[in-house]
Amino acid sequence: MKNYHKEDYPVDNIRRFLEPGPVVLVSSTWKGESDIMTMGWHMMMEFTPSLLGCFISDANHSYEMIKRSMECVINLPTADMVDQVVAIGNCSGEDTDKFAAFGLTAQAAEKVGAPLIAECYANFECKLAQVAGNPRGGFFMFECVKAHVATSPKLPETLHYRGNGEFMVSGRTISRKSLMKPEMR
Repeated sequence: MKNYHKEDYPVDNIRRFLEPGPVVLVSSTWKGESDIMTMGWHMMMEFTPSLLGCFISDANHSYEMIKRSMECVINLPTADMVDQVVAIGNCSGEDTDKFAAFGLTAQAAEKVGAPLIAECYANFECKLAQVAGNPRGGFFMFECVKAHVATSPKLPETLHYRGNGEFMVSGRTISRKSLMKPEMR
């Protein structure tokens, strides 16, 4: 193990080290209108039922759609979609049909009204389990009710946002499966 020399660091930038997982595209629909938002701030909260948490700002067009429909699809893009991921995050669904603008295919989900994004490696259909508000948005807790995952490749190259317009692509895997308790795998 290495002993690192450390310096003071701006607390408003710590997200560059703590981003919890891959960047996802969240699709939603309400009253015939669909939207997609780019999201990097989410986390797994429970194994069974499978619960995910995320914060959605009320400045986001998707906020009201998800709050009213009480469902969404969490779509997992791969590294080859980085330009679409950034472009989706840089515009509003209020004035842009993001499926058409970015060449994405909406597919019908099985258990929710929000569309799947066909070009994404995986799609997780989610229903709202709970929301806790604050003055600028809400912390949404979703239950994944249906999952669709590509069979190949086994480990896709996913995007992880590091802040300041920089992404990291998922890398090598280190297995310690034999050391883990079966219920923690």
